[in-house]
Amino acid sequence: METSNNFIPINNWFDNEIKNPVIIAGPCSAETELQVLNTAEAISKIPNVKIFRAGVWKPRTRPGSFEGAGKKALKWLQKVQQITKLKVAVEVATQQHVKECIDAGIDVFWIGARTTSNPFSVQQIAEVLKDSKTPVLIKNPINPDIDLWTGAIERIAQVGVKKIAAVHRGFYPFEKTTLRNIPKWEIAIELMTRFPKLSILCDPSHISGNTKYIKEISQKAFDLTFDGLMLESHICPKEAFSDKKQQLLPSELKVLLDLLQFRQSNLNNGLLDIFESFRSKIDSIDFQLLELLSQRMKVVEDIGGYKSHNNISILQLRRWKQIIETRVDYGNKLGLDNIFIKQILQLIHDESIKKQTEVVYKNNNKKI
Repeated sequence: METSNNFIPINNWFDNEIKNPVIIAGPCSAETELQVLNTAEAISKIPNVKIFRAGVWKPRTRPGSFEGAGKKALKWLQKVQQITKLKVAVEVATQQHVKECIDAGIDVFWIGARTTSNPFSVQQIAEVLKDSKTPVLIKNPINPDIDLWTGAIERIAQVGVKKIAAVHRGFYPFEKTTLRNIPKWEIAIELMTRFPKLSILCDPSHISGNTKYIKEISQKAFDLTFDGLMLESHICPKEAFSDKKQQLLPSELKVLLDLLQFRQSNLNNGLLDIFESFRSKIDSIDFQLLELLSQRMKVVEDIGGYKSHNNISILQLRRWKQIIETRVDYGNKLGLDNIFIKQILQLIHDESIKKQTEVVYKNNNKKI
C-alpha cells in the first residue's frame, strides 16, 4: 500500500504552524481535576510545549492498578483547552474511547503500544476514524516487529486519516536492563526509510523508566533527526498514581528542553556539498565491502566442496576460535570495538556455515 506521500507533517496539523522540535508533554494519567489543571498551567508556560498529553484510560498489565479516571477526565481536558490554549492528546484503545473523545473535542489521539500490537484492535479503531481530521499518533508495538508497526500506520491511513505520526517508545526487554524499554533505534530508522514523509517522535519517558536517563535518550533522538518528543510531566511526581520515576516536574522539563540540541534534517547547499562528499566516500567503501564479502563467500563454497568430498565436518571449532582471536586483535589495532567486530564475524560465520551446508547437501544428493 502506498501511503508515504499522503501524510501531513505534524508541524501543519493545526491552524498555527508548530516549529520543530514538536514537544508533547503531560502526566502519565489524568488523576484528578486539580492535578490536571495545575500540571497543564505549569507546562503552558514552557514555550516549546504545544500539546498536552494525559492518559484517561490506562491499560494496566494487571488488574488493581490505577486504570485512569475515565470519561469524566475528558471534561478536565476541555478546561485545559480553554484555560491554557494548549492542544490536548488522549490515548484511545477501543471504538468507544474514540467516539467519546470525538464528542469531547479532543485534539489528538494516540494508539498505545499494547493496542498497536493487536491488528484487530487497530482495525476497529480505524473504522471509527474513517475520514477523520483528528491527528493520530501511533506508538510502536511492545515487541520489535517493524511490520506490525507499519501495518498499524497503514490501517489508519487506509481510512483517509492523513495527520499521522509515529512515536518510538522502545520495546519490552525480556532480560533485566537499565532502561525500562530497549530503544532498538534501528527499527525507528527503518520506519523512516519506509515512510520518508512520516513525522516520528520519541517517547524518552517510557524508554528510560527513570528521569535520570531522559536527557540522554532525548538527545539521541534529536541526533537521529526525530521530529520531536513525547514526555511525561507531573506537578508532583512523588504523588503520581502511576509511573512516578519517569515523570518530570514541569520545571525540570523546561531545563531539559533548554539543554537539548535539535539537529537539522535538511541541509543548506553548502553543508549539502560537504555531506555529499562524505556520503560518496561511504558509498564507495560500502560497495567494496560487499564485493569482498561476495569473494569471501565464493571461497567458502569452495571449502564446502572440499569438505564434502573428503568427509570433513563443516564446523571447525579450532579454526573459528583462531579467526575470532586474530581478527579481534587486528581490529583493536585499527580502533574498532571488540563487540562490534565479534558481531560482524558471527554474522559472516553463520552465513558461511549456511553456504557450506548447502554445498554438502547438494553433493550428497548427487551421490544418491
